[in-house]
This record gives sequence, C-alpha cells and structure tokens, in this order.
Amino acid sequence: MSLGWVAVPTRVQLVWAQGRGGAIGRDNTIPWRVPEDMARFKELTIGYPVIMGRKTWDSLPARFRPLPGRTNIVITRSDDWSADGAMRARTVDEALVLAGPEPVSVIGGAEVYRAMIGRATDLRVTEIEVDVPAADAFAPEIGDEWEAVYVGDRLTSTTGVRYRFVNYRRAIA
Repeated sequence: MSLGWVAVPTRVQLVWAQGRGGAIGRDNTIPWRVPEDMARFKELTIGYPVIMGRKTWDSLPARFRPLPGRTNIVITRSDDWSADGAMRARTVDEALVLAGPEPVSVIGGAEVYRAMIGRATDLRVTEIEVDVPAADAFAPEIGDEWEAVYVGDRLTSTTGVRYRFVNYRRAIA
C-alpha cells in the first residue's frame, strides 16, 4: 500500500530488551526484571506515539494502560477491539499514519517488530545476560544494514542481572 502524501513518522525506532538467543518473552511476559531498562524505555518513549500489538497491550499491567504521556496505538486484526486510551490500527501502515509525522517507538511484540524492522531508522536494544528456557517470542535478527552507533558498558542491575544498552542506526548504502 502506498502511503502517498500522508504524513508518516520520519524516525521509527524499535525498542526492545532481549536475553541470550534473542529471547524477548515467555508466556506473554518479560522473563526478567531490570528496572534500569524500564527507566530507559520510559526515557526513549515518553512524549511520542508508541505502536504495539494487541498481545503487548494485554501484557501491560492494567495500571499502566494506556502508557501515560504517549499516544498508544495498538495493531490488531480484530475489528471490534477497543480500549480506553488506545487507538486501533489494523495494519502497520495504518499505525504509522495514525502516529503522524513525529518520531514513533515500536514496543512489541515479536510479530510487530518483524513487520516494522524494514521501516525502522533506529534500534534501541537492551542486551540482558540471561538464558530464557522455553522462550516463545524473539527479537528480529539485526542484519548488516544496521550499524552499532553506541555500545554501552556491561552493567549490573539493582536486581543482580547484567545488561548493556546498544543503539543501532540503519546504515546508509
């Protein structure tokens, strides 16, 4: 679908945390607790639209739905889905149109990341040093079209989990 003259975001960043092997979830939950990653998530997304799939919306604790200080756009195939504080989109294209021209963050889940990575300009990844047995959701592969523009030091969370932040930008060919 051509978006023609419709204003869509000029910056599309995908934001995720991943364990070893690219695991991002198990049973629709985040299988670790790293408060520093949650603080970074808020810093990266506050004030701008966020796009997520319906399962990601459902996985947010009720007290955080909608995510405050952000336009919440939920992609779902269900025509009758609605939730207070959220805008429904049936497709990735529709979600980008709803976001408008300002920067947008895509926050999950795996299916939405795979659908959006070809349109992304930036990736904001937190690498969590944990194994996730029985993981059932995985981050998209980061291919050669991406260059790491920031690789943070490995740090230890207040919960004892090791992590680091890595920012990627789409390489210009």
